[in-house]
Amino acid sequence: MIGKRNGGLILAGLLVAGCALPPEGTSPGDVARFQAAVETVGCQLISEAEYLPVELQTGLSREQSTRLASYMVASNRAVRLSTGGIRLTTGACASQDLVG
Repeated sequence: MIGKRNGGLILAGLLVAGCALPPEGTSPGDVARFQAAVETVGCQLISEAEYLPVELQTGLSREQSTRLASYMVASNRAVRLSTGGIRLTTGACASQDLVG
């Protein structure tokens, strides 16, 4: 029998593990392509000017790109900008100053 404390730890572990999975309809390969494409547009997604090239490079839909952007924030690979959008904080984008 699992005690309340151990049950809570197990549940917390499952929730954290669940965050490691890409959004439904995307794969780890999509995540890698998304990150590489966002790097080519200056490490941030704010407007159509960034989203469209990312979608063309990756073959992802706007919905998939938006879900991946949220996933990157949830997995601490990006931050939300005060001006709207996100900025990646990993890979080639890690060394760039955060603006927003």
